[in-house]
Amino acid sequence: MDRKYNFQQHATLWVVLIMSLLLVACGFKLRGETVSLPFKSLYVSAPEGPGQILGVKLERAIRATPTTRVVMDPENAEAVIEIISATTEKGILSLSGGGRVRDFNVIYRVAYRVINQEKAEIVPVSEVSLARILPFLDEQILAKNEEENLLIKDMQKDAVRQILWRLSTYKPDAEKTTS
Repeated sequence: MDRKYNFQQHATLWVVLIMSLLLVACGFKLRGETVSLPFKSLYVSAPEGPGQILGVKLERAIRATPTTRVVMDPENAEAVIEIISATTEKGILSLSGGGRVRDFNVIYRVAYRVINQEKAEIVPVSEVSLARILPFLDEQILAKNEEENLLIKDMQKDAVRQILWRLSTYKPDAEKTTS
């Protein structure tokens, strides 16, 4: 009984295996994967209003990281993330031939900085700016308002991801060698 290996029977398996190896080799990470932050403990300071909502989402995301815990007192934190501002802007992007709004441009901006225990700024004031296009129809005002709210929530999640990713690239040793 001489059985030869038939490559065509397992072609899909081979393609999936090769694609998986290529993705792992290039450093691909899934979007929801947590990052490692270079701090053992962080305190999140956020202003009242929209900034406070972002602060809560940021705390929740930091708690999901394997290396960092959120503390409730800035004196016990290795570093403090200060959310300086979080604003949403909405402007007209395009008009129809009849002068009605066709699209809005929704912009979400977050300014933040990170200071250490000595109140020295270790990450200078930085801004995350996200923009999304919101199509608009006069006949669907209620639905479009809800869509806008969902879009803003999604931009807040993206802003939190970007802030954490930026913080994960911070090297504390670089600060000590330059001082």
